Amino acid sequence: MEIEKIAAMKIEPIVQTYDKRDTILYALGLGYGADPLDGGELPFVYERELRSLPSYANLLCHPGFWAQDPQWGVDWVKILHAEQDFRIHKPLPPTGSIRGQYLVAGIEDKGEGRGALLHQQKELYNEATGEHHATVRSTLFLRGNGGEGGFGTAVAPAQPIPDKVPDKIVEITTLPRQALIYRLSGDWNPLHADPEIARRAGFDRPILHGLCTNGIATRGILSAYCDNNPARLTQMFVRFSKPVMPGETIRLEFHEVEGGLRFRAVAKERDVVVLDRCSATIAPA
Repeated sequence: MEIEKIAAMKIEPIVQTYDKRDTILYALGLGYGADPLDGGELPFVYERELRSLPSYANLLCHPGFWAQDPQWGVDWVKILHAEQDFRIHKPLPPTGSIRGQYLVAGIEDKGEGRGALLHQQKELYNEATGEHHATVRSTLFLRGNGGEGGFGTAVAPAQPIPDKVPDKIVEITTLPRQALIYRLSGDWNPLHADPEIARRAGFDRPILHGLCTNGIATRGILSAYCDNNPARLTQMFVRFSKPVMPGETIRLEFHEVEGGLRFRAVAKERDVVVLDRCSATIAPA
């Protein structure tokens, strides 16, 4: 892996303009609107008083899969999405133009044969007003690298979830076609659509996008703790532990702590933890 080249990498700012169709389609990809009589979810899927979800910050202004370029020396086939964190400084508008500014914040070398963690950071600004909307961090686990050095400051590891009965449980059932809807918001990886490619990757069927599971967790928090007011969810961190299969029920297990939540997500039918060591910060009503 070309550590010095990656440390010096410059990614040009990306401006993305989105309209009401994009905002609504993203929410539909998370399963919003399943109950046509649920007035709390309607503002996310109906243009009148439309609201943008805070987790939409994860998708906006994506720079593409730069690690596929052989000049960086990354074994991209063995990359896994390990963690995702967003911090909202000012709620995203339901429509608008957003500028994304990127950097590779660091690489943690786990040692030869043990892989490396690559941390990317994205800052989102309103192109029209200059307002700073969000900071997004994503961590990639480079399973095929390691032992090549690193740079930057290591991210403190997330702490385990409390070993006690959850304060609240929310269950959200996904659709068998969920990944096919969600991918229309910009993640066209065929792993989530093509059964043959999924089998080559070691799965018996296409899997749900990790960021879709992330968005479903956002949906659960907003409904259970924020009265569906997206401005109240100001931060959320998740660690991806296992994939979700479209059609499964996601059980969110919440522990209430000062200022927010600790939680995990379980694929109910298999009793497998799919998001772990998660946290969220909730602003007062």
